[in-house]
Order: sequence, then structure tokens, then C-alpha cells
Amino acid sequence: MDLALWIAAGLLAAVALAAGVTKTFVPKEKLAAAHGGGWTADVGVPFVKTLGILELLAAAGLILPAALGIAPILVPVTAVCWILLMVGAMIAHGRLGESKLVVLNLVYLACAAFVAWGRFGL
Repeated sequence: MDLALWIAAGLLAAVALAAGVTKTFVPKEKLAAAHGGGWTADVGVPFVKTLGILELLAAAGLILPAALGIAPILVPVTAVCWILLMVGAMIAHGRLGESKLVVLNLVYLACAAFVAWGRFGL
């Protein structure tokens, strides 16, 4: 079970890292032109950059506390925050009719729920 939780957290951290780097360092215009980037048309650059930074923090929060043994309770707390982020992403993509991205966000949400359940419960 512990191995499954590490794998799930690692996959989520990789997704969060990739998304965070993209939102933080890629210009908004390029994001808007990319598949799934239509949501950026309705928000400002500071919002996109803030989301990127939060995703970078999530990547660290899903791995480092447990790996270092310092405040490991932050792992499931981060997973719950990721769940909330995915709900928002599902709403945004749903409004734009991007059903494949809604399903992908639902998979990420389920993975985060597994991490939160496993790390709070164990």
C-alpha cells in the first residue's frame, strides 16, 4: 500500500511540476494557443502565474514532507488542495466543452483522493 501511495504521489507531483513550470514560465499567449489553454482567455497573467506557482508548491508538497520526514501531514493536506484545484479545472474545462480534459482532471482528482485517504488513514 505504501508503494502505491508513493507512486500515486509521484505521478501527481510530476503532473503538478510540468503544469506549474508551463504556467509560470510560458507566456499567456502561447498557453492560450495550446490544446486546453482556452481558459486563459478569461483570466489575467497574474492569475495564471499564481496557479503555476501553486502547482510548483504542490509538486514539492506531495513528495518532500514524506521523503524528508518533516511534517509528513503536509502530503495529504496538499492532496486535498490538489482535489480542490482539480474541481476548479473540471469546471473551467467543462464550460469550454473540453470533455476529455474534464475526464483527465477527474483521474488526477481520484489519484489525489487516494493519496489523501491513504496518508491520512495510515
